[in-house]
Amino acid sequence: GLENLHPQHIGGGFDYPWGRLKLTIAQHGSSLPDGSYGGNPAGLLFYIDGKKIYHACDTGLFYDMKLIGEEGIDLAMLPIGDNFTMGPDDAFRAVQLIEPKRVIPIHYDTFDVISQDAKRWGERVAQETSASPEVISPGEMLSL
Repeated sequence: GLENLHPQHIGGGFDYPWGRLKLTIAQHGSSLPDGSYGGNPAGLLFYIDGKKIYHACDTGLFYDMKLIGEEGIDLAMLPIGDNFTMGPDDAFRAVQLIEPKRVIPIHYDTFDVISQDAKRWGERVAQETSASPEVISPGEMLSL
């Protein structure tokens, strides 16, 4: 019942009125809670007002993140929860591959099995990479 949609697929980009969106690969399953097929997993690369934002979604670590980083990423959003996505160590490696200017940890602490210390992860990122970590609370906003 949705209207005014534009279909896309991995590797493809499209110019919307607000900016450009390109779909990237993401390494994770795509089954829905009832077991039905949820479609191809994808990450999101936004080009908005001269900024490049990478949302990795529920992915695990993969080496082609280095190629995404070659875009010159202003902000990366990377999962750190582990169990269902990459955990803190792999997310740290992703920061090293992508080399974003800023990074936000995502997909953690919503239930016990993905509980993580985002502050400690951010401190490691700040000490060992050139990225600026931004640990934000649910509902909090960040300006680029």
